[in-house]
Amino acid sequence: MDDHNLEEIARQLSDLEVALFLCLASREHCLIETTGNCLNDLAKELVLIASNTFELSFCIVDCTPTTSIGELHNDILTPDARRNQERPSYFRMKTESSSNLSSYMGRRDRSKSPIPNTPLEETNVVNVVIAKNFNLVEYDVQVQALQLMRTRKLVTEMGTLSAPESFLFIPLVVRESDQLKPALQTHLTEHLLVSHFHAPEDGFVFLEESEWFSDGQLSASSVVHNTKLAKRKRAKIDATQIECLREASESVTTSAEVVRYVQDIVVFLRLSRAVAGGVSAKANNQFARFAQFLAPVHGIDYLTPSIVALAARKVFRHRMIVANPDDDRSLQYGSDLGAVSHVLMDVTPDSILDGVLALEPPI
Repeated sequence: MDDHNLEEIARQLSDLEVALFLCLASREHCLIETTGNCLNDLAKELVLIASNTFELSFCIVDCTPTTSIGELHNDILTPDARRNQERPSYFRMKTESSSNLSSYMGRRDRSKSPIPNTPLEETNVVNVVIAKNFNLVEYDVQVQALQLMRTRKLVTEMGTLSAPESFLFIPLVVRESDQLKPALQTHLTEHLLVSHFHAPEDGFVFLEESEWFSDGQLSASSVVHNTKLAKRKRAKIDATQIECLREASESVTTSAEVVRYVQDIVVFLRLSRAVAGGVSAKANNQFARFAQFLAPVHGIDYLTPSIVALAARKVFRHRMIVANPDDDRSLQYGSDLGAVSHVLMDVTPDSILDGVLALEPPI
């Protein structure tokens, strides 16, 4: 499959489908934001995308400030694992057999071939976890999710939770202002590759067709129907196509001028008086990496300034911490707090990115 075939597939997908496609190919996770009256319907739209477009298992975790670690563990289990959870011997036998196997592996010669007929470790977590209002949960619950995102493993009292290779954790949150409140835990934000805002006018392609609307939230008459998207041919994304995108991203070339443009964006963000943090080394690496995934879905095998600018908006927006006037460096050299407050009054992550991306790109 060449880059033009990937472009053709991307043209058949909605923005949400493209976001999930890119995250599955990069083996990273994404933050999706929306308005309060769209939250429930957007969660259902993501469920339909996961099941219809990618044919992956899914779950919706309805988070509240009182959501416990145990509730999170139970909600993300596959149906089979949840049924087996009712039998305490299942996890105990699995744990004991794993420990016995580990001790045996420690004694044998590791240069020899693996033990024949040894079953692979089963996965007991769904492919796609949609966590509604995940920014409201306690710090400890967010740490558990972060551990699962990083290692795809989670040791619990009932046994080890193991996520599949195609695993995607999606915090689905309400954004009513320029910054997410309450904010997600900093380390968790670092492991969210991109953020995407889905406005009500963007519509719900699958939800409109299935007529699965939420009670008391949005009715079929209040949703914006995007007939152009509804008439498009439905694309199916399987593991082969995801692997093709992954391989295509590795062959993307970059000119010296575009590399300099990428570095300039990062430097200008770090030096901006309106940015108090968030432009980390990991963010820099993910910025360059995500741009390489965007190129093949645009039908090319090289980076352009426009693709780099698009990647910057998706990667940095949710990470950026807007500076507080009280912490401005110029106050140490006699600046007036009122003047600094006036300068930073209307600053948002979007306006910061607009200013930085106004840099003249390479031709």
